[in-house]
Amino acid sequence: MKDGIYRNTCPRNCYGTCGILSYVKNGRLIKVTGDPKHGYTKGRLCAKGYASTQFVYNTQRLKYPMIQNPRGSGNWKRISWDEAYSIIAGKIIELNQRYGSNLASGYNKFSGNLGLLHNAVEGMFNSFGPHTKPTGNPCALTGKLAVNQSFGDNYSSVPEDMLHANLIVIWGANPAVTNVHQMKFIYKARRKGAKFVVIDPIFTRTAEKADIYIQINPGTDGWLALGIAKIIIEKGIDFEESIRDQTIGWDQYKHFIQNQINLFDVSKRTGVPIEAMEVLAEFYGNLKPAVTWNGLGIQRNDRGGHSISAINSLAAITGNLSNPNGGLYYMHFDKEYFPQLLLNHQGPIHPTITNSREVDISNYSKNALTLIDPPLKFLWVASRNIITQDQNLKSWQQLFNQLELIVTVDLYLTKTAKKSDIVLPAASHFEEEDLNVGYWHYWLALNQKAIPPYYEAKSDLQIARELTKKLNELSPVFSNFPYEKEPIDWIKEELSPEIMHQYGLTSYEDLLKGPQKKLEITRSTSDPEKFNLLPAIETHANDLFLSENLQQPLTYRLLTPQTLLKIHSQYEMVSWLDHGETDNIIEISYNAAIQHEIDENAKIEIYNEHGLIAGTAKINPTLPYNVVLASQAGSNPINQLISQKEEKDKNSASTFFYDSIVKIRKWREKHV
Repeated sequence: MKDGIYRNTCPRNCYGTCGILSYVKNGRLIKVTGDPKHGYTKGRLCAKGYASTQFVYNTQRLKYPMIQNPRGSGNWKRISWDEAYSIIAGKIIELNQRYGSNLASGYNKFSGNLGLLHNAVEGMFNSFGPHTKPTGNPCALTGKLAVNQSFGDNYSSVPEDMLHANLIVIWGANPAVTNVHQMKFIYKARRKGAKFVVIDPIFTRTAEKADIYIQINPGTDGWLALGIAKIIIEKGIDFEESIRDQTIGWDQYKHFIQNQINLFDVSKRTGVPIEAMEVLAEFYGNLKPAVTWNGLGIQRNDRGGHSISAINSLAAITGNLSNPNGGLYYMHFDKEYFPQLLLNHQGPIHPTITNSREVDISNYSKNALTLIDPPLKFLWVASRNIITQDQNLKSWQQLFNQLELIVTVDLYLTKTAKKSDIVLPAASHFEEEDLNVGYWHYWLALNQKAIPPYYEAKSDLQIARELTKKLNELSPVFSNFPYEKEPIDWIKEELSPEIMHQYGLTSYEDLLKGPQKKLEITRSTSDPEKFNLLPAIETHANDLFLSENLQQPLTYRLLTPQTLLKIHSQYEMVSWLDHGETDNIIEISYNAAIQHEIDENAKIEIYNEHGLIAGTAKINPTLPYNVVLASQAGSNPINQLISQKEEKDKNSASTFFYDSIVKIRKWREKHV
């Protein structure tokens, strides 16, 4: 690679999708800065971005393919790529011959790298014909479906436009930690006089910056939204006919709010005083444009989708959807409008099996264990760390016991990699070409290959090219993957005429000059003037006669928010970012500390029927009495305690991370 400055894009599951300038000397990455031509991140990075050199050259990175025998023993042996490919290809072919199809072979992949070319994993498996594939989204699909029900499409306002708002309501998000670039737009709006409100069970770093902080009981957001709607409706709406014309179900919505919503009941359920609801109702009614940001945490319980629908309805009934600078924020899914040729690669037709076998990723292990014709025998893991992030680890262990070969592709020897038979070293985003489009802002950016791969690391695309070639050597025409195509070929094909037009591009070379913003951002629905209000009241109508608090005494709702210096389990190997401040810290309220006679820094345990976690107690005076906080990943992953709830309806599509209930007790040494 030539020395110089290259353009890269952070591909993490993060709001930023930051533009990066990478400085390369003698074939090594020597420093990174933000790309000033990126109109959203504007030349700045987060701490994780600035730690990129240590991430890339970390001595704990995987250097070579390795095989472990027996599985889980720690007895690793370095092997060549050709040996690895031969073992993997041999198993895939043998399973195909044994069962007459590739349904016994599957993969589990999610969001470790969101670059479009990382769809090579899906493309590779598609090239075998019908197989076993994950479907769904454990993090955000519930909210996506709720937004889709309201708008008829996926919609999120332009984040740069937030600076024009006179009211900013952040509901269950913590951008001071998880979306640091958005804070500059919030600060600009505040300097111009905007009111800033944060609604959250936790007094977050973002809440510290707010004009008003409203603490709410977890899982009751929809009730609060409908309580605010009742106050707005009772005070009278001057433009009711316009609302009726621009929405679906206004009369039913209004009737339900007026006749079924009781403010005292809402206050009891939510823990929010009526006075606070009145202030927020006044703000929504008088401060325009107003914007509302639905955080991901809202939809991580079994009523999350309906909560988002109820919150969205506030924008509709206050006229903020028709205001150019008002509106709603969640996340958009513009990636779905790209050709995604790797993701959608068409494999060979099987004589008797029409489609691949789908497994819900939110309950992958449990559902995969039910597959019998044939059972799942081979699993490829990419862009995931199952052991620290998934629920129901007991089912995962049962599935691992059933599998004949587990292959994990990663940069580090993660907890999941340690349970695999073969690990393959993955390239970092500085060592590969890619194309990136975010899910928060509307900028499209190129990712150039800036440096040679770390030792023998390879990109997902390169692995797919080489493994499918090996498969065809061992079994001619087994795969129809076009392994002769280079990364640049795939990137240029993603830039279809429609995409080029949307982003104002004349050629691929335009992206070499810097990221490009989508020119027009609109809601594309069959009836774009109609907002559906009915989902906001559907489930709440069914819940009217339920107890407002189903949580048992001396039990605590477990919340696991993101931290500033990690994304789930990513970056926990980077010493610059590891101060040991959050690993195995368990935050409890004053009331819980008194109830259980627990002192600051005492060793404690939180537990339920799924597992037990030991940690150090930190007494948080702002925490609700019935909530416990713990960080994700770390040496003793908190996902051991995640409850596994079945979906109640079509909107309950994500994992219900925040429906987990735990108990607290003092540390018992025999458990550790």
